[in-house]
Amino acid sequence: MELADRAVGFLLSFISLSIFTYYTFWVIILPFVDSDHFIHEYFLPQEYAILVPVFAGVALLCFLCVFIGFVMLKSKKKKA
Repeated sequence: MELADRAVGFLLSFISLSIFTYYTFWVIILPFVDSDHFIHEYFLPQEYAILVPVFAGVALLCFLCVFIGFVMLKSKKKKA
């Protein structure tokens, strides 16, 4: 079980580092590259640089609220 947990941890770390590197390159470095350069084909338009994190944050906040609500309802049923 310990090996599986370690593999999952490495996988999550790799995915997080990949997303961070992609987003950092997209937001910080890409605006300084010529617009006709081929590297622009691999990235979404700049407008999405704000929309994607905002949408992810709202989705995470909604998930957390629903999770806390379920936990509160479950603990209320246990007390009764």
